[in-house]
Amino acid sequence: MARTFFVGGNFKLNGSKQSIKEIVERLNTASIAENVEVVICPPAPYLEYASNLVTKKQVTVGAQNAYLKASGAFTGENSVEQIKDVGAKWVILGHSERRTYFNESDELIADKTKFALDNGVGVILCIGETLEEKKAGITLDVVKRQLDAAIAKVSDWTNVVIAYEPVWAIGTGLAATADDAQEIHHQIREYLAEKLSREVADKTRILYGGSANGSNASSFKEKRDVDGFLVGGASLKPEFVDIINSRQ
Repeated sequence: MARTFFVGGNFKLNGSKQSIKEIVERLNTASIAENVEVVICPPAPYLEYASNLVTKKQVTVGAQNAYLKASGAFTGENSVEQIKDVGAKWVILGHSERRTYFNESDELIADKTKFALDNGVGVILCIGETLEEKKAGITLDVVKRQLDAAIAKVSDWTNVVIAYEPVWAIGTGLAATADDAQEIHHQIREYLAEKLSREVADKTRILYGGSANGSNASSFKEKRDVDGFLVGGASLKPEFVDIINSRQ
C-alpha cells in the first residue's frame, strides 16, 4: 500500500520571527516533491505567523503540544481549538522531552491524543526507548506499552502518524541505521495489525525520529516501513529540504 511520505519539522524551543520567516520562505521557494506531506512545528507563539507565511501546498503547520481540555483555568496550556484557530492542523504528542522533562505519562498522552483527534487535529504520536531500555533489550516492550495506552483510547487511527524516536539518538549524534529502523518499524506495524487490524497497520505512517539529517536521510529510501521522518535540529537548517526530497 502506498503511504504518502511525511516529514515533520519540530523546531522545539527555538526560533524568532526572523528565523521562522527564513525557514518558511526557503520551503516556499524550494523545489519540493509533489508526493510528500510536510508539517513544520514552531513554538506556539509563532503558529499563526508561520501559517500565514506558508504558500507551498505540501506544507502545513503543527503545534508541539496541546492540552486535553477545550478551555478553562489551565495556565500556560494550549487548547486544540486555539491551535486550529491560528491555522495549525497537527500536533506532536508524546515527545520524549515531554515524557522526560514534564513527566507526561502514557495515559496522559493517550488522553491528549484522543482529545486532539476528536476535535479535528491530526496527531504525530511519539514513542521510543531510552539508552538504558535499549541496552536492557526491552525496546519492543517499551513501544508496545506506549502504544497500548493510545490503542485503549483511540478508535479511529486515520489521522495518526506514529514517530518512532529512539531517545538515545536525539541530540547525541548517534542514530539507528536504516536497517535498525526498518526492523523496529516493521515490528511496530505488525503490532498494530495484531491489536487493531491489518488495514489500519498498512495505512498508518511510521516515521523515524532519531537525529535524521541531510546526510543520512537517503539511506532510509528503500526501507518499506519507514514512511518519513520527524526532524529536530536539522529542520532549522537548509538541509531540511534535502530530507524532504530524500525519496526522490
